Amino acid sequence: MKTNKNKLAAAIIIAALAVFTLPSSVIAQQAASGRTELQRHDLSTPGREMVQVRVDVEKGQAYPQHKHPGEEIIYVLEGVLEYQLEGKQPVTLKAGDVLFIPYGVVHSVKNVGSTKASELATYIVEKDKPLVTLIK
Repeated sequence: MKTNKNKLAAAIIIAALAVFTLPSSVIAQQAASGRTELQRHDLSTPGREMVQVRVDVEKGQAYPQHKHPGEEIIYVLEGVLEYQLEGKQPVTLKAGDVLFIPYGVVHSVKNVGSTKASELATYIVEKDKPLVTLIK
């Protein structure tokens, strides 16, 4: 229990520090969108974990370029999202579509639909590393 409280406290401090170092336009974009962690579990592979997050992106809003310390599997729940993966053409996905993002690939996502969009993001990542690293 104490370990979970320590991890939570560390995550809050890291998030607060990240907010203070972000440009105000990025903060506004992220405030209009929401990330809700649904579950987190250690994997049988040492040093790896699975994290599942619901990501809600309001109409016209975006998450700027970022990367993760592992793979990301996206399932679009509702709306229309445009993903830009480094070195690839943009891809537009609607509810029911899926996308695989390889380890460390820089990417961004924007809601290009007429309503709120949501996705289920499943990460297979290295433990004890920030889940999201913003790219400047």
